[in-house]
Amino acid sequence: MLGVIGILLALALLMVMAYKGYSVIVFAPVFALLAAVFSGMAILPTYTEVFLPNLANYVKIYFPFFLLGAVFGKAMEESGAAKSIAKAIVNKLGTKQAMLAVVLSCAVLTYGGVSLFVVAFAVYPFAAALFKEADIPKRLLPGTIALGAFTFTMDALPGTPQIQNTIPMKFFNTDLYAAPIFGILGTILVLGVGMTYLELRKRSARNHQEGYGENHKQEPEVIEDNSLPSAWLSTLPLISVLGITLVLQKFVFPKWDILSWVTQAPYKMASAGVVGTMNNWALMIALLIGIIIALIINPKRIRGNVARAINTGALGSLLAVMNTASEVGFGNVIKSLPGFQTIAHSLTNINPNGSPLLSEAVTVNVLAGVTGSASGGMSIALDTFGKEYLAWASRVNLSPELLHRVASMASGGMDTLPHNGAVITLLAITGLTHKQSYRDIFAITLIKTGTVFTLIALQSVFHFV
Repeated sequence: MLGVIGILLALALLMVMAYKGYSVIVFAPVFALLAAVFSGMAILPTYTEVFLPNLANYVKIYFPFFLLGAVFGKAMEESGAAKSIAKAIVNKLGTKQAMLAVVLSCAVLTYGGVSLFVVAFAVYPFAAALFKEADIPKRLLPGTIALGAFTFTMDALPGTPQIQNTIPMKFFNTDLYAAPIFGILGTILVLGVGMTYLELRKRSARNHQEGYGENHKQEPEVIEDNSLPSAWLSTLPLISVLGITLVLQKFVFPKWDILSWVTQAPYKMASAGVVGTMNNWALMIALLIGIIIALIINPKRIRGNVARAINTGALGSLLAVMNTASEVGFGNVIKSLPGFQTIAHSLTNINPNGSPLLSEAVTVNVLAGVTGSASGGMSIALDTFGKEYLAWASRVNLSPELLHRVASMASGGMDTLPHNGAVITLLAITGLTHKQSYRDIFAITLIKTGTVFTLIALQSVFHFV
């Protein structure tokens, strides 16, 4: 009982400190060790033999995606491509469809591989100006950006190169396009219900005669920029990332006899994970080519800024990967405690005679909430139960692709609790507080979470993949 109290106390304290703006890199290990003490474990061995190895392993596997994704995002920003795409969509739809314009701007950029943080920076100036012109309360802007950037294009829409869609490949030997019908249906539901919610919130505000508001912080100054590339040319890096990944994963790598040499010295890779690793390679290559294209589509603007794009992206990726890796270390310490084993046993025994999808969705959702990280929570869940879920799926003749898509989509559910780094960053960018805007972000979270469980119920009846 004391161990469970320690786990809950550690989680609560981590959420509070993150809410107040303290770094999880510092406080994740502090509160992980606090939970360990409640369970009677030694502090220093827990830190050096549990926390740090799991932190390092996460960095080892996923750092290339953080690095290349961040540099790609900065290249899109410095070349003006991200700004050009957002501006074109906003101008096309106008003030009458202000919320939809913001959602689609975020969705196009995230689906093309631009990191969530860069998308928020790129879209915010136009979004704020559009909301002000349409007299929509600014407090609704974070929820609108969250719907476009943190939901369906992050993990539901097949082919998205965001890290939440890459992690399951390693565990289930799948690719980015796993379970397309499930993912597309999820996209439609999240977008449809999410937009309905936001429009109802806007209508309610108008009924109460609430407009954009005054005396806001971080109000952007929208400066007309004539050095932007055309919107169509700006989409070329995004299309290249998606297209090259698809070609390599579906048509090129499957025809190569890679297994015969990567399982030999000096690599000695386990044959079971080769397919997932090859799919990781495909995304790395695609992102690298996307970076090159983003840097050359607008030579006038990018001249002199190449080093800044690369260096800023690289430094930003270090902070992002260390934040997430620290949360993974925290989660793995919690996972090692006796109190967690009781929780884990309950999670894996949900619907024991049926499909593993429900158990997987609940487990990933819970751990994403505990860590405040979609990728961190999913990594811990699949590291712990991935083989069990794969064997379970085999017993009931369920496609591993569904395991991939459910894990990915469930990770983007309760991860957006107040201590989530993306939530804190989004609120900082928009100059708003948790008190003003978190309600709508959390509502979008509930819509996303509910969609996963709705689709699991429908899949049990109609058996689509």
